Amino acid sequence: MLTLGILGLGEGRSTMSAALNSAKWKLKTICDRNEALCRHRAEEFNFHHYTTQYQEMLDDEEIDVIAIYTPDHLHADHVKQALLHNKHVVCTKPFIDDVSRGQELLDLAEQTGKKVFVGQSSRFFEPMKRQRADFEAGLIGDLVTIEGYYHADHRWFLEKGWSLDNAFKWLYGGLSHPVDFIRWYLPGIEEVMGYGMLSANGVKGGLKNADTMHFIFKAKDGRIARVSGAYTGPVQPVTRDSEMSCILRGTHGCSQADYMDLRYAITDRTGEERIITWEHKLKHYFRFEGKSHHAGEYQNYLEYFADCIASGKTAFPDIKEGIGTVTLLQAMDRSLETGKPVKIEL
Repeated sequence: MLTLGILGLGEGRSTMSAALNSAKWKLKTICDRNEALCRHRAEEFNFHHYTTQYQEMLDDEEIDVIAIYTPDHLHADHVKQALLHNKHVVCTKPFIDDVSRGQELLDLAEQTGKKVFVGQSSRFFEPMKRQRADFEAGLIGDLVTIEGYYHADHRWFLEKGWSLDNAFKWLYGGLSHPVDFIRWYLPGIEEVMGYGMLSANGVKGGLKNADTMHFIFKAKDGRIARVSGAYTGPVQPVTRDSEMSCILRGTHGCSQADYMDLRYAITDRTGEERIITWEHKLKHYFRFEGKSHHAGEYQNYLEYFADCIASGKTAFPDIKEGIGTVTLLQAMDRSLETGKPVKIEL
């Protein structure tokens, strides 16, 4: 059993639930600079070992792993401090906001021998796990193209004051999920082109950056992919569409994993069509109000990380993938600004 400390108790709420419900983890301490939030989480989970000082967790030799859910611009420093104090690290996406810090963290992870795992949670949802397993089993043949999207009515998000800051961009906060799907299946992307706009609802709500975006990617081997995101308007009924999906088109079949709806469809090389759902796991994935926190996938990835630490295997997305995804996201950002294709090296 591994011992965990959690830094950042907004998104870290899901990780608290995950750790407290896992036989592979012991939650030792939670931490946030906001003491009122610490007290709130302590009461919510009846777990009262909290601190407002990150250093206190770093100095605790009983803690094996630090899980980081702080604002993006703090990730690099928080990861560095954890590694310097001999801790393995889980860090939420996007991994860092400045790729110039990447080599320093890569070198430090190698020097310390500690694992850094990027909590790209979408990979660990039931439909996405099944889609990956079927793909690796060759059920749809060779990959031709991949499409990912995340369309959600997140106008409620505008109530968070920081979402109206110039620094907040849905490109990183939302679109990074389907972009990770693209990189998962098509890692060798060399060029991206995209357009974005701020919708009427976004303007009304006070957003500063694009809330509606479409991108095309080209890989070094010539294959192409596309991603789209729209965040401040109504979405299709779930019987027609899902808020987030990953679609693989192969030489012998096609599959679609629908995130929030726990639904998966595949036409494989036999020509048969199947639809699989996991309604019986709704309470595992969605433990709080609505679907705003999906603690089940956090538990899935924490337990995967525990297994990787125990076996000495690399946990993916690892630090290199995390840096690569940020590099791609920043190229996408430049394409939005310039209206031109952007070449990248991953």
